[in-house]
Amino acid sequence: MVRQPAVAGQFYPGDAKALTAMVDSMLAAAEVPVISGRLVGIQVPHAGYPFSGPTAAHAFKLLQGMDSVTVVMLGTSHHAMIDKAAMYAHGSWHTPLGDVAIDEPLAKAILAQDNFLVDMPEAHVQEHSIEVEVPFLQRTLHDFKIVPIMLLQPTFEQCERVGKAIARAVKGKRVLLLASSDLYHGDSYSEANQVDGTTVGLIARFDPQAFHVAYERGEAQACGGNGITAMMVAARELGADTAVVLAQTNSNDVIGERGGYVVGYSAVAFTGKNPQTLPITPKGDAKGSLKSTADSSGKESSSDLTEQEKKSLLGIARTTLDTYIKTGKVPEAKPLTPRLTENRGAFVTLHERGELRGCIGYIEAVKPLFQAVSDMAVAASTEDPRFPPVETHELDSIDIEITVLSPMHSIPSPDSVVVGTHGVVIKKSGRSAVFLPQVPVEEGWDRDTYLSQLCLKAQLPRDAWKSPDAKLFVFTGQVFGEKELGRQKP
Repeated sequence: MVRQPAVAGQFYPGDAKALTAMVDSMLAAAEVPVISGRLVGIQVPHAGYPFSGPTAAHAFKLLQGMDSVTVVMLGTSHHAMIDKAAMYAHGSWHTPLGDVAIDEPLAKAILAQDNFLVDMPEAHVQEHSIEVEVPFLQRTLHDFKIVPIMLLQPTFEQCERVGKAIARAVKGKRVLLLASSDLYHGDSYSEANQVDGTTVGLIARFDPQAFHVAYERGEAQACGGNGITAMMVAARELGADTAVVLAQTNSNDVIGERGGYVVGYSAVAFTGKNPQTLPITPKGDAKGSLKSTADSSGKESSSDLTEQEKKSLLGIARTTLDTYIKTGKVPEAKPLTPRLTENRGAFVTLHERGELRGCIGYIEAVKPLFQAVSDMAVAASTEDPRFPPVETHELDSIDIEITVLSPMHSIPSPDSVVVGTHGVVIKKSGRSAVFLPQVPVEEGWDRDTYLSQLCLKAQLPRDAWKSPDAKLFVFTGQVFGEKELGRQKP
């Protein structure tokens, strides 16, 4: 039984070479303090790599050179409704970097400890919270296996049962614990800093029950808070006595902008002087070389939408546009498939008789794709500052185009921009602008013209992209519209 990746090409690159390069660059840039005691566990975020990857790298860098270890991974469910701790106890997990085996004997031993834990591989099929951590493990560990465990809304007592069950089963084995969780989700940068300060402070106190009580009250925020609680319980049972905060940031800080939707990230190490698992010691120092992972076939795991999914999104956009312009009300949208509930960046572009009439989108994957398309259908028709709001008499002459985005990632040089493949974001001197991948093709621009026009859009000098302090980010996009697929009903 091989679990296929659900978010390759979305949260992280689906191409093995690109994924390797991205992870390795993040690990190389991460700085970690010297920690005392033996490493028992880590807490890491699970958003798209361009946003949370640099934070996660601070914890994963501690693992470089370790071998013959099993990572017990605790994540949260964003999709499956579960009332147990759902384990994936057999087979392997596939990523663009190859397959990682489940430690089946250890999984069986954990299941035997408590009936709150159940073998439920189907709950993991669409989930990203554990999957996104695996490529980092593949680039840092040698000869490792995993045991994925997913929680949703357990009580503290149930988290405690999970943690103690794990601890009983892994004592005397070479095991590392991992809890996957982002922090604050909301629209206030100042509130994010305040709440995340409380959350990370509680994690650093290393008191599982105090953390969980604050989490349940909403004083602390963490989408994988239950996994953190269970992991801290297990770590305590295994002799860990110290939590070291390695890094903390949020998505606004990462992109260099204040305002709008913001998600918090942290990386924490849990250590103990006398752990009850076998010592896990890196070979060499923390600056040791990365493992060379043979990629499977190098083929990209497809995250492309099917034709029916494209038509469904176009139907949502069309119904939203027509209804909102005529009535001022936004109709309820429903996703056709689970993939359309994944958080993805998306733009909606309107053309009227071949001329641009509005284009607005989410660069970040902040909302489920179907909802993002609905939101941007309204925004493109009424909020694009370049155009007046669309009026009812224009609806019949407007056609809709949707661009579904991959995650952004930074590039080391403008030479990395590929016209016809990459959309580009530039950030410099507090200014920014974006072009979608299809723009330079439609305009007949070469790369230099593409980047020069992007600078002008950001109100920067034409050659600002050549400046050493100009930051460039690229992404890819799946583009489709009513011109090709026709007008759709949702």
